[in-house]
Amino acid sequence: MAALLLLPGLGAVLLVSAATGPLATTVHESWLIMIGHLLPGMGWMGDGTITVAQDQAVWNFRLPRALLAGIAGASLALAGALLQSNVRNPLAEPYILGISAGAGVGAVLAIVAGSTAVAGLGLNAAAFAGATVATVLVYLLARQGGAIAPSRLILAGVALGSLLAAITNFLTISTEAQNVYSVLFFLLGSVSAASYPQLVLPALSLAAVVLYSMLRSRALNAMLAGDETASALGVNVPAMRRNLLLATALLTATTVAVCGGIGFVGLVVPHATRLLVGADHRATLPLTVLGGAFFLMVADLLARTIAQPAEIPLGILTAAVGAPFFLWLMRTRGATAAGVDQ
Repeated sequence: MAALLLLPGLGAVLLVSAATGPLATTVHESWLIMIGHLLPGMGWMGDGTITVAQDQAVWNFRLPRALLAGIAGASLALAGALLQSNVRNPLAEPYILGISAGAGVGAVLAIVAGSTAVAGLGLNAAAFAGATVATVLVYLLARQGGAIAPSRLILAGVALGSLLAAITNFLTISTEAQNVYSVLFFLLGSVSAASYPQLVLPALSLAAVVLYSMLRSRALNAMLAGDETASALGVNVPAMRRNLLLATALLTATTVAVCGGIGFVGLVVPHATRLLVGADHRATLPLTVLGGAFFLMVADLLARTIAQPAEIPLGILTAAVGAPFFLWLMRTRGATAAGVDQ
């Protein structure tokens, strides 16, 4: 039921986002522009009803931005839900693995030292490469007896993330002043430079992980009861943990590479969905994906409107909204269902 309510909400936020900006455009005009591109030959696209400037603003700038925010929010929320199931820790979220810190090092190197410092890679590619290296390191550090130990995974992620954050901070304070703003804007997260090509890899990653997690939802439910129970039910727990780590890393890396660091989505949204529908992953995962998309699309809309003409980085806004909500969530009677007080 909640998922059915979110679908029209996502459509409404998409239309409002496409209509919001310095160039005046109504929601109706934004709708006409989208339909005109999806169904070529519509008369209003050439009879003066829609100006060229409005068409460009909505279709080339605002729409890909809103779509990227939705994909990123869905990916981070799903990554958080899978990680919390993987390590059975309600405080786990994607950035605890140090993957975002690795992406930050790659991106900052590209900004500070130029593409030659990262084998000629651009900013997004350098961030993805840094995230990939961090994933490999966390995996190697978390292995114990040939399997991933949940406690070691969290400890390795925290330690590695702190080390990589220290490297990022050193690079930031040692660079020229004109580079600092670019570094901070990436580290705090933004979808302002979104384009359609940037949507491809995050969207494909999200689709693949959603399919995998839904097919393995029963195994995820079994893992909530503990490793021994899950094994008795036929779940290969070590392989499942490894696959969940890879899925979480893929979602986080592809998102951070194009959006920078956006926190709290992977922590707050999974808890909120479990509060609404319980812990069954067959119900929780679809709602988590839709809820994450809705949350970050609304956050992006607020980020570019509440302080016009300036824009607030997404990471600041998600923390400002997410932290009070999470504190309220802990005080509710449904906190146990959300896994907050376990």
